[in-house]
Amino acid sequence: MNQSIASPGLREKIGQMLLLGFRGCEISASDPIVRDVAELNAGGVVLFDKEMADTTRPWRNIKSPEQVSTLVASLQKHAQTPLLVSIDQEGGRVNRLKPDYGFPESISHEELGQMNDPAQTFAHAAKTAKTLISLGINMNLAPVVDLDANPDNPIIKGKKRSFHADPEIVARHATEFAKAHREHGVITCLKHFPGHGSARGDTHLGYVDVTKSWTEEEMIPFQSLIDSGLCETIMTAHVFNAKLDPDRPATLSQTVLQGILRRRLQFEGVILSDDMEMKAISAHYGLEQTIEFGIQAGIDLLCFGNNLIFTENIGKKVSDIIYDLVQAGKISEARIEESYQRIQKLKRKYKLIS
Repeated sequence: MNQSIASPGLREKIGQMLLLGFRGCEISASDPIVRDVAELNAGGVVLFDKEMADTTRPWRNIKSPEQVSTLVASLQKHAQTPLLVSIDQEGGRVNRLKPDYGFPESISHEELGQMNDPAQTFAHAAKTAKTLISLGINMNLAPVVDLDANPDNPIIKGKKRSFHADPEIVARHATEFAKAHREHGVITCLKHFPGHGSARGDTHLGYVDVTKSWTEEEMIPFQSLIDSGLCETIMTAHVFNAKLDPDRPATLSQTVLQGILRRRLQFEGVILSDDMEMKAISAHYGLEQTIEFGIQAGIDLLCFGNNLIFTENIGKKVSDIIYDLVQAGKISEARIEESYQRIQKLKRKYKLIS
């Protein structure tokens, strides 16, 4: 366990708000991600197996258990403050650690929901968590608590990512999933708030409006796990819902994140954005606007997967934009401090820092 920086300045605190994707199955001192973690004090990284922006590249970050373990250790060695090392390891089709690379078979949320045996869900989640922690991966961007609310939903139903249509059943299985991960020292992240299950579109590809399909029921699993103390991080949905905010999608909405998630549901943990490069956001807002609105709305950890679009120096670019927004008075230092303290609290809880 390492100390966090004794007297961090504004730049170091901003760095902790970045969760960054990068290219490479191994890293060298000249790689931008090394500078991001060593100089910018980046809060975390996100690992992918496949390269999306350049499909001629056969690998992204994952080839084998030994290679991933070495990669993660190298990153941590360069970090000023120990990193959140995150991955989407839901199981089934959303599964970065595949059997092809030497990892155990996994099972989708939908299949677990169909079995409807919480003990089985716990056992499968424990197996996943053991694999993750053995590699040095300390954060799983799962479970999905979206409801199976639309048979035509391409990204939730289409990929078998929902436990069930019944919010109580979803909450039951998500609870076991979170408990199993916590037992093995892996942070979980509920997604996608305030609910993506009723959507007809995919926010990776463009604007998605759930105004007519969304119901309050979609927030029940979030509320349930917040109340039980098992919810430490929540990922936002990039969906637009005029019932909740007539102007902005959830990720950029103060009404949704402050009004509903913080005040009404009483969530005190870390709010993580879904990838800010998904088209639902990037096709409608410029980078500076996205960052400004996101932080004002209440995002603590800004995810730039750097995979849908690849920008070599994305970490530096985002860090500079946040710093300039603070200097211009558009975001207060107190707002940065709030996010910084939430992230440090999470890292202390999981003994990443003392």
